Amino acid sequence: MTSTAEEVATGERRSASDVVGMVVLVACAAWSLITAAAHEGRPEGMLLAVLAVTAGYAAGRISGALLPVAAPSAAAAAGLGLAVATPGPQISLQLGHTGATAALLTLSCGAACCAAWAARASAVRVALRLSAAGTAVTAALLGSTTGVVTCTGVLLCSLATARVRRRALGLTGFAATTALVTGATWAIAADRLPGGPTTSLEGLLTEHRLLLWHDALRMVRANPGLGVGPGRYGELSPTVAQSLLPDGKPHSAPLQQAAEQGLTGVVLLAAAFCWVLYALLRSPRATPIALTAGAALTAVAAIASIGNALSFMTVTAGAGLLAGFATARPLAPRPPDGTPGPDRHSGGRLDT
Repeated sequence: MTSTAEEVATGERRSASDVVGMVVLVACAAWSLITAAAHEGRPEGMLLAVLAVTAGYAAGRISGALLPVAAPSAAAAAGLGLAVATPGPQISLQLGHTGATAALLTLSCGAACCAAWAARASAVRVALRLSAAGTAVTAALLGSTTGVVTCTGVLLCSLATARVRRRALGLTGFAATTALVTGATWAIAADRLPGGPTTSLEGLLTEHRLLLWHDALRMVRANPGLGVGPGRYGELSPTVAQSLLPDGKPHSAPLQQAAEQGLTGVVLLAAAFCWVLYALLRSPRATPIALTAGAALTAVAAIASIGNALSFMTVTAGAGLLAGFATARPLAPRPPDGTPGPDRHSGGRLDT
């Protein structure tokens, strides 16, 4: 009877996180339509992003329940293949493709680590972790310094989760890290940092990207409520007009949301990320799986704060897919064979 009560409570918590996610995603889509109507913008990009996240999340939940090891393993291989298949000239000449490549490699690493934690056989776990380490090597071969750092970080975080018993503290740390990176991006755009750090960051971020951020911040100050309208940043940015390879993006997801959809758009973007962390908190999967997915998604959020990664559907769908894997309940219950799992870390209960 106690076990039945715990299962009912778990189901109620999962249903609550699903409802919260539905409300947040619908609000993101609705707000893009509202701001587009106010300024004759083009909400298609935002709507496609919401659709990609939703479809990826649903696919991850279903496939993760049916094939908790094979599904994330296949997704990791697919993400690695997409990253490798990206043409070299685009990586070197366009800032957006650089961020997308790093994000895909990071998601692939996270999926492989989640599959390793879900596997029963030690040999399979070792092979999957070696494949996760291979993504960092691949990032180095592709010349993606960001990818090397994020993939290595995700792998180390995944290994460290073996000793974690309560996932709430780790997920709170991921939220704080994302807020810190976003705040730093905003401070750089507003020239609020001291001269020394700003000068050094200009070499890493490039002067062109900083000018794009300055343009975005000017749009926020002029239209803090509704922004200038979805898809209209490129039309109003002087830096984009003078660029040799313009793509109409400020190369920062928070700044793009603020410029095109106002401060409410930033709040909704933050709410979407917080919903993912909440879903991981309430996930029935083992704590290492939830925290590994959280680490990978936090790394992608950091990449998106200083790049254009979320403009690519492969990245948004991949993020939703990884979140779905980490929140799915496998249909076949795993025996208490000593492998890492919900029973070992929490006695059959959620680790919160």
